[in-house]
Amino acid sequence: MQLTPVMERYVLHWGEMGSRWGVNRSVAQIHALLFLSPRPLTAEEIADTLSIARSNVSTSLKELQGWGLIQIAHIMGDRRDHFVALKDSWELFTTIVEERKRREIDPTLAVLRQCAAEAEQDRGTDPEVKARIEQMLGLVESLNRWYEDVRRLPRPVLTALLKMGARVARLVGR
Repeated sequence: MQLTPVMERYVLHWGEMGSRWGVNRSVAQIHALLFLSPRPLTAEEIADTLSIARSNVSTSLKELQGWGLIQIAHIMGDRRDHFVALKDSWELFTTIVEERKRREIDPTLAVLRQCAAEAEQDRGTDPEVKARIEQMLGLVESLNRWYEDVRRLPRPVLTALLKMGARVARLVGR
């Protein structure tokens, strides 16, 4: 696959941003390439296009599949696996957010709940420490409930909320 200068800039930037988001640069670049590609690509095509080792491509493709961001596509008459990324920006965004919640927020909530319960039973834990743990637990639980409510909203409502920006504060009062 031949990249245009715009495609190359996009792929390189997505790789740079991936490393800032805690994702391997190659994983992010492969995702960007598949997102932009008008057709499914084989691992060999990805490796050749991005000048990445085939083994690195295989590992990265498995990680992207684990995140639910890409899928295998079969092409009639071709026994090789071809890969395609989610193309809808909203679906991509919600998949990433849901996966990060599952990997980061859910375990944190479990630990905070456990710490709060243990601190409550532990007479040796300073009341100020207990209060800080409870405060953090309350915040994360509130954010989690908010997220669960928001994710159920229809896409047009979410789009309208995003477009409103801070003006939505007028509806709830300052």
